[in-house]
Amino acid sequence: QVQLVESGGGLVQAGGSLRLSCAASGRTFSSYDMGWFRQAPGKEREFVAAIRWSGDMTAYADSVKGRFTISRDNAKNTVYLQMNSLKPEDTAVYYCAARSPKFASIRVITSYDYWGQGTQVTVSS
Repeated sequence: QVQLVESGGGLVQAGGSLRLSCAASGRTFSSYDMGWFRQAPGKEREFVAAIRWSGDMTAYADSVKGRFTISRDNAKNTVYLQMNSLKPEDTAVYYCAARSPKFASIRVITSYDYWGQGTQVTVSS
């Protein structure tokens, strides 16, 4: 069992930056693929970014590529999402998720086993 707690959300102006953190419980964090997803009001939850357990592969949604960076610190059991050049359309609740490695792409939302409670990101224009 893995428990995930997100932090770092808030209100920021367009063009600004935020860094989200996701702290994971448990001793096996380094063996989990980690992902960030978001859900805007009235929309389905969507993939944002993910990183393999080994850290040697990352993936990004086209809408955030070049602006967002995912990273992990296995010594701290934490995954980060650095968000730069934020846009109003980035406004959403951001969720951290974990999964044991699978054949499915790390982009696939249904392949994730554990979810955090989410953190709100609001970008004003």
